[in-house]
Amino acid sequence: MSKDPGVASPEGTPADVARPPLPPSVKAGAMTHAIFRVARLHRMLAGQLLRRVGLHPGQELVMMQLWDLGPQRQTDLVRLLGSDAATMTRTVKRLENAGFVRRRPSETDRRATIIEPTTASLALRKEVEEVWAELEDSVAAGLSADEQENTIRVLARIEDSLSRAVERQPPLA
Repeated sequence: MSKDPGVASPEGTPADVARPPLPPSVKAGAMTHAIFRVARLHRMLAGQLLRRVGLHPGQELVMMQLWDLGPQRQTDLVRLLGSDAATMTRTVKRLENAGFVRRRPSETDRRATIIEPTTASLALRKEVEEVWAELEDSVAAGLSADEQENTIRVLARIEDSLSRAVERQPPLA
């Protein structure tokens, strides 16, 4: 296999062969460019698969948290999913309009809103789990168990590095 991540090897899969070489302007950021491409394709496939069950990427993560942890304050969902308040508000509103969640005021904190899954959303759970299994199969296709574990370790280290870099950035004005 070629050492340049933007150049396919002759023995590569058809997808590898179709990958164009890196433009000179991104060669200094080859890993960043690879992450960008992978993330874009992952989100595209996730969107296609989730559309079959009536969801958009990110909405399934909210539902998974609610199914696994039960009703949550909206601020806790923001923290759990690494989202921002405005995005979470839009996501919850769309899920509520679809009948998958219900919002109610917190009984202990007048400022907080509790988000809970509806009975209708429970029928969606199995479908979402199937979509995630299909997505995982696509992501891991052709990787050995060791390669999958190593990839997860490397991605966790990249995530940690990026989290530290984000924390070092000055707040937006």
